[in-house]
Amino acid sequence: KVAIKGIERELICPACKELFTHPLILPCQHNVCHKCVKEILFAFEDSLADGGSESSNQSSPRIRVSSSSMDRIDRISRSGIKRNSLTPRSTLFPCPGCQRDIDLGERGINGLFRNFTLETIVERYRQAARAAIAIMCDFCKPPPQESTKSCMDCSASYCNECFKIHHPWGTVKAQHEYVGPTTNFRPKILMCPEHEMERVNMYCEICRRPVCHLCKLGGSHANHRVTTMSTAYKTLKEKLSTDIEYLISKESQVKAHITQLDLLLKETECNSARAKQEASQSFEKLYRILEEKKSAALRAIETSKNIRLEKLQTQVEEYQGLLENNGLVGYAQEVLKETDPSCFVQTAKQLHVRIQKATESLKSFRPAAETTFEDFVVDIAKQEDILGDLSFHSNGLEIPEINEEQSRMYNKALISWECPGKMDSADIYVLEYHKLNREEESVTWQKTEVCGKSQVLSGLDDDSSYAFRVQGYKGSICSPWSQEVILHTPPAPVFSFLFDDKCGYNNEHLQLNPGRTSVESRAGFPLLLGSERLQIGCYTTLDYIIGDTGIAKGKHFWAFRVEAYSYLVKVGVVPNNKIQKLFHTTHDVTSPRYEQDSGHDSGSEDAFFDSSQPCTLVTLGMKKFFIPTTPGAPKDPASRILPLPSCLGICLDCDRGRVGFYDAGCMKCLYECEVDCSGIMYPAFALMGSAAVHLEEAVTAKFREYHNDI
Repeated sequence: KVAIKGIERELICPACKELFTHPLILPCQHNVCHKCVKEILFAFEDSLADGGSESSNQSSPRIRVSSSSMDRIDRISRSGIKRNSLTPRSTLFPCPGCQRDIDLGERGINGLFRNFTLETIVERYRQAARAAIAIMCDFCKPPPQESTKSCMDCSASYCNECFKIHHPWGTVKAQHEYVGPTTNFRPKILMCPEHEMERVNMYCEICRRPVCHLCKLGGSHANHRVTTMSTAYKTLKEKLSTDIEYLISKESQVKAHITQLDLLLKETECNSARAKQEASQSFEKLYRILEEKKSAALRAIETSKNIRLEKLQTQVEEYQGLLENNGLVGYAQEVLKETDPSCFVQTAKQLHVRIQKATESLKSFRPAAETTFEDFVVDIAKQEDILGDLSFHSNGLEIPEINEEQSRMYNKALISWECPGKMDSADIYVLEYHKLNREEESVTWQKTEVCGKSQVLSGLDDDSSYAFRVQGYKGSICSPWSQEVILHTPPAPVFSFLFDDKCGYNNEHLQLNPGRTSVESRAGFPLLLGSERLQIGCYTTLDYIIGDTGIAKGKHFWAFRVEAYSYLVKVGVVPNNKIQKLFHTTHDVTSPRYEQDSGHDSGSEDAFFDSSQPCTLVTLGMKKFFIPTTPGAPKDPASRILPLPSCLGICLDCDRGRVGFYDAGCMKCLYECEVDCSGIMYPAFALMGSAAVHLEEAVTAKFREYHNDI
């Protein structure tokens, strides 16, 4: 028999930190009070109406929303949900137990089960805690008597006399189920929250919740594996009993672990006291060094002051001697009174030298000492930075490394890092970054704290270089900074589009994925049948596909990946007035009307084909990037062939009439040329043989969460 008072920890709601009141079972299997669920969702919806202010999230004193939930509040409130006065309409709920966003489904709170078993246990705990407090009869005239039983059908408590009156013998009420005095009234039959008139009689093994037969027939559990309620009851009860028996059988081991943990607690206290003492000694050592430096600096300033004052005072006395009847002038006036020539000459020679020096100093006055102490200003800028980074360094916490291959700079920046070794990873990371600017003398790092090993940053300037570094923290212990990594943003804002599956799209040769972000050239039987009629010098098919969105003005950038096995791919832009020409000039070898030999020289056909291109394209294939033949291109053919980057980008500047082709990994321009932007420009792609092109996916916060899960 388990002591009720020993399980209080399991009966506390993770949201309000109080005993459960009408607990609901979330899809993640955690329990939260019904009132807490509504108040948390209302707080999220209020954050939308109040602009996401912090004050709106404190609408209920019962709810303690952690700071880590603020980001989720912002994400949910951006969905445009309006508050209903009775029931919150948000379907995403940040579980305070597992700190994850849980989808409550279309019915929201109404689709959650009440945990009646947990309610009963909480009620038993409350009764044990207030054993001296009696439950009074609900029907006695004042003063009420102490109740002796509670009716589960009437959801009320009665004394003996009132129970006889309201449940007379021989009536239907006499058949009601009654128990000892309680305030916890639970229904006899558990009904389905989605189909309120149906009782649950099955258990969904996928969703791990009771369901009714309508849920299985045509509801959300139609394709799920279910079992009968009796079978689920028996199976789960056997598993739970087995697990409990195993834990009880390991009671001695648990007690040994508790003893060990008690020793660790004491050891932690002793070690923390020792660590505090060592930290105090380290800082006291710094204090002593600073005091010594301070004393030495003050002594140097005092010595310099005394020397300067002495020089200036001597100069003051010298100039005072130049006054009439005072000092040197007074003495000279007395010497002039001497009438004996020999005596006068003897004294006047030395006196005349002094008078001349005084005259010269008077003509070019200069203080004997400087009054400023600029040479004694202490430069502590570097020391401030060092002391600002002063923290606990541990050999057990590894230096994180930024993974440049997994990091991306596109519409936003995704910075990923990892710890190469097997030591304990940090609890939290600090990511710092700054824009590289030669004009700025001092560097100002922007800082953000991250719980995972990747972070999405927005608001970075286009066509710029940024330096990134990361540092790990585990409690008060931090790792050294990682090596700085420099990444480059796209040269222009990112342009989003999908492949157009209507305009000129050849579904016999090209295959699009459902999201229209990837296209693959599949030759198949039509090309094989057409190749039977091919002769030397004839062209094969180029299948074109364009983007579904055009560009009329401004500067834009988009990126894509070409599969390494691709034989021939052409990429570029096409104006809207030449799209029809683009699709009609394609040589179709599969058509029965295709003429194998035009009768012209093959060289002249090549010249005509090159001069009649309706769009600006570059050629890719066989893991190579081919720079087009232009007057400004290198004459050596080998120098016009570059390795194919893993990710390519195109930058179209309609205002300047130029298009550039980039290595999107390092944002380096590989080739740039002029283009006629008089019309609306569309991204264009052409594939031949076996080839595939994938549009670069935009960086979003969900991408970071998915990446962290991986």
